[in-house]
Amino acid sequence: MLPSQGRDPFTAVSVIVPVRNEAGNIAPLVAEIAAALEGHAFEIIYVNDGSHDTTEQELRDLMAERPWLRCIRHEQSCGQSAAIHTGVRAARAPVVVTLDGDGQNDPAFIPVLIAALEKGAPLVGLIAGQRVARQATGFKKLQSRIANRVRGVLLKDGTRDTGCGLKAFRRDQFLTLPYFDGLHRFLPALIRREGFIVGYIDVVDRPRRHGVSNYGLWDRLWIGILDLVGVWWLIRRRKRVPCYEEVTLAR
Repeated sequence: MLPSQGRDPFTAVSVIVPVRNEAGNIAPLVAEIAAALEGHAFEIIYVNDGSHDTTEQELRDLMAERPWLRCIRHEQSCGQSAAIHTGVRAARAPVVVTLDGDGQNDPAFIPVLIAALEKGAPLVGLIAGQRVARQATGFKKLQSRIANRVRGVLLKDGTRDTGCGLKAFRRDQFLTLPYFDGLHRFLPALIRREGFIVGYIDVVDRPRRHGVSNYGLWDRLWIGILDLVGVWWLIRRRKRVPCYEEVTLAR
């Protein structure tokens, strides 16, 4: 069972935080997530994706007094999508929220995302954050703007910012999606492919507290293009799911 922090009615939630070399960002973010979900049943799952700094030790120290904090470790870095997929598989709650481990996603928006997901059920399959006042270099903003525009033309997923880590969805629906490296960047398109509505919430982007970004331009450009073509193919190949009923003999 998930630890309950109070008595308020609320859908139990698993918060998944993929991290790689985020020493210094762990304790502040854990405290913020717990504060945002005070009074609710929740767990926080950190997926340590092959860190070689003190990330794991910081998590171990925090887990000693926090029964709702869990840590899963990848022996070597497998990427953000793999870390999220590992976390979702290990989650104990029916609703999952993801956010980045660098502290740039504000946990205060977690209850807002969950409330929107619950209000839209069962038609809404995903509530995704969209960053405003993004804390990034001008070149990185331009890069994201071009990538989002190309993706939007091909996939028609209706989002301007698939790079935002703040997302809320149902665990069982996520696990039915085709898994591949880069999955987390295409969740709106894949959720829409399954016939669900995707909702969006504007969220504040904050400066990174410690460390440096694990992502660069050239390490994901060509992979991103291949993923985009692959998801476009998946959408094009989806057939209408037939309605059916069982035929029985009249008695």
